[in-house]
Amino acid sequence: MSTTRLRTVPFNRPHVSANELGYVAEVVRHGKTAGDGPFTHRATRLLSEMTGAGQVLLTTSCTHALEMSAILLDLRSGDEVIMPSYTFMSTANAYALRGAVPVFVDCRPDTLNIDERLIEAAITDRTRAIVVVHYAGVGCAMEIIGEVAKRYGLALIEDNAHGLGGSYHGKPLGSFGSIAAQSFHETKNVQCGEGGALLLNDPALVVRAEIVREKGTDRSRFFRGQVDKYRWLDIGSSYLPSDVLAALLMAQLESFDKIQLRRHAVWQAYHDGLADWAASNGIPQPMIPDGCKHPAHLYYLLLPDLQNRQAFIAHLAKRGVQAAFHYQPLHSAPAGMRHGRQAPGGCAVTEQIADRLVRLPLFADLDEHDVAHVIDAARTYKLS
Repeated sequence: MSTTRLRTVPFNRPHVSANELGYVAEVVRHGKTAGDGPFTHRATRLLSEMTGAGQVLLTTSCTHALEMSAILLDLRSGDEVIMPSYTFMSTANAYALRGAVPVFVDCRPDTLNIDERLIEAAITDRTRAIVVVHYAGVGCAMEIIGEVAKRYGLALIEDNAHGLGGSYHGKPLGSFGSIAAQSFHETKNVQCGEGGALLLNDPALVVRAEIVREKGTDRSRFFRGQVDKYRWLDIGSSYLPSDVLAALLMAQLESFDKIQLRRHAVWQAYHDGLADWAASNGIPQPMIPDGCKHPAHLYYLLLPDLQNRQAFIAHLAKRGVQAAFHYQPLHSAPAGMRHGRQAPGGCAVTEQIADRLVRLPLFADLDEHDVAHVIDAARTYKLS
């Protein structure tokens, strides 16, 4: 008796292009596997061209890039850093590790980005910085947020983990703040397993950032022949990735246009294929404001409530489709309540969004049949 095998669609599968293995073999063959090798420099140059950043430093993760930003800000115990509650915990951890207090601001109900209208009320005489997160690679309201930061003399930091390839009114995401952090985790559009980058748009930060990344030493200057020995000059840590990871990343960056073309095709297929079903069931789809170019990092739906969200995920799973929820509010997390505080007005939208959001599979190797299967599986769900 024959049986029909259920089509399965994973939530994510890291894309591998044509050159990864060859580049890694080249690194091993040349015997320079530590950081700051040839592929580190090549990937750095390409990232600088893509983002418009004056200086790019590869790091071992986006988390480490954010930790470096906290060191570069010279944060002290009790200083405050404004950020969204709807984000990954690394955004808050980086500053809490320096003794600073994360101040959690609610998100907008349309883009799920930090609500720019609530930022000014969160500022106190201890506020040192504003950290924005471009959720799903859709740009925050940077002209308003930038004006607030300038008026109060605050540093502006971009957690751009989702945003490589995105732009806001023609300017690349990651180029608005004095510092931005990128992620190359395997779930990102461009990946090397684990990895990140620090984008420096303020030239005054470059020299110290190099020192912080190299364990607090001027080792980079030593290898460039600028000093005759390297010494311990500052606090820092080992944030420099192996050239093996940089080789993987270089191959991905060279394939960026091809990766993006496919990801956008998947994103648009979901958006079009689910539009009637979503509208008839009152389920919001992603909203892209005028002037925002997104990088098709993720595709989400907002179910009416937690019960329907969980039932929808189970419904898809029975049909072989792996979907996932996303961030849980930081303001109500155990560590968030210990180390941070809510901004005035609370974070009611964040709490609702966290209970309702579902992410659909989206990666560059999803074929048309898989996409159609996801759409068909979603459209058969009936609200409870």
